[in-house]
This record gives sequence, C-alpha cells and structure tokens, in this order.
Amino acid sequence: MNKKHATIKKIITVSLIMIMALAAMTGCGGEQAKEDEMTTLVLGTSADYAPFEFMYPDENGDMQYGGIDIYVSQYIADYMGLELQVENMSFNNLLTSLGKGQFDMVLADIEATDERKEAADFSDPYLTELAPQFLVKAENADQFKSYSDFEGKTIGAQTATTKYNIISEIPDVSPVALQNVLDLIKEVSYGKVDAILVDGSVAQQYQASNDDLVALSFDELGTSADVCVAVAKGDPKGLLPKINEAIAKMNEENKIEEFKKTANDYADVWQEVSAPEEDTESEEE
Repeated sequence: MNKKHATIKKIITVSLIMIMALAAMTGCGGEQAKEDEMTTLVLGTSADYAPFEFMYPDENGDMQYGGIDIYVSQYIADYMGLELQVENMSFNNLLTSLGKGQFDMVLADIEATDERKEAADFSDPYLTELAPQFLVKAENADQFKSYSDFEGKTIGAQTATTKYNIISEIPDVSPVALQNVLDLIKEVSYGKVDAILVDGSVAQQYQASNDDLVALSFDELGTSADVCVAVAKGDPKGLLPKINEAIAKMNEENKIEEFKKTANDYADVWQEVSAPEEDTESEEE
C-alpha cells in the first residue's frame, strides 16, 4: 500500500470513529435532549373527582382547575422549570390517550396496579389514599351493619374503576356504572341506588359537606393504596427521574397536607366537570 492510500485510509478510519462516538453521545443524551426541548408539561386528568381534581370560578368568574392532583402537578412543573397545561378527559380514557402521546403525564388519584403497569410507567407514590368507602343516605345507615348487608342491593360506582369491580363481586348486587361522581351522589341522594362506592378521601369529603350522607368502611374493602404519576410506557421523554426528584422534595416539605387544605378551602365553590367520553379503551381507577 502506498503512502497516499494509507493516508486516505487513516482519514476514513478517524472519521468513522468520530461518527460512532457522536452517535453514542446522542443516544446517551437523547432523553435529556427531549426534556431540555420541552417548554410545557401537559397533564391529563378528569376534573370530576374532588378533592383531587375539580374546577372553580376565580374572582373574575373564569373557571380554573384546582385540587390535590393539580397542585402536585404544578409543583412538578415548577421543579422542572416548565409551564403546566391541564387537559380534561373522562377518566377511563386517560391512560390510553397518554400512550398515544396526548399528555406528558396523568394524575387522577390513580393507583399503580399490575394491570396498569402493562400500559404505563409510574412514579414513586406521592400520597396514600384511604381504602374505598360506601356512601349511603343517613336515614338508611342503620341498615348496613356488616359488609354482607350490601348483598342484593343496587350500588353505584364510577365507570371502569376498581370500585366498580369491587361492587360487581358482591353477591346478587345490581351494579350501576356512571361516568361522573356528582351523578353518583345524586343517585344515592335521591334514593335511586342504595349506596355508592368511592375512594375513602372522596367519601369523607362528601360526608363532611352533606349531612344527608354517611360514609361506611369495612375490612372487606381492602386497605390504603399508593397514588402515583403515570407516564407513557417506557418513559420515552425521560420524565420519571425529574418527577421522582420533585416528589421526594415535595414529601420532604410535607406539601401534600398543604395541598389537601388548599383543595378543601374551595369545597363551597368547586365544580366537578366531566369531559365527554371518547371512543377508546377503558382504564381503571
């Protein structure tokens, strides 16, 4: 091989090495690049589940989002240096839409069940939710001394949630599925169903604000559950590390108790707004 060919070969070899090194660097920093390019963090939620997510009129009468999950989301967005954008959707379509890239994350008092982990990835827990509780009319509360007293009754729960699965397993029960928790409250308040089943903190909130309703808990309904942030399966935007950092800092500062108090301050004016249901697969709360 003459000197000219050797020089050319050396140049080609060095060029290939540089290209491969650049590709490796790009691959290693790809997720960080995606995060660095973001200016807005898009939240998917279902604003029909106070005190976790709801809407309320501000001093100008303009509707604003509020609730524990909204404040947690804002904290995460601030930590990441991003603007928060909230999108409202019926609960049973949130994870499907997350997988399609319509949101960056989902917060909706959502538990990281094994089934959900097949469709999305989840953060560390940011709060612990009370076990589900029944809500019944106060005048009928004495009828339900044990879990078996709900057998053969008509019981409502939110569509495509774990609460609906629970009531469906009670012997001879007539389950009623509705999209909106406010509609469930109306059903039990008007005596159209014997009881409804919701998350414990939601039941406690409605009992506190409505003298006609009583919350009932039973061991058969299980124990407390961890609530997490959901991101698309595989975390393609590399958001989970920063989200978990924000959650750790938030827990150190005991912010959840502050967020709960702030949400409850709006109890007299909050409005639970359900978005129109879309034609996608269901998820469970």
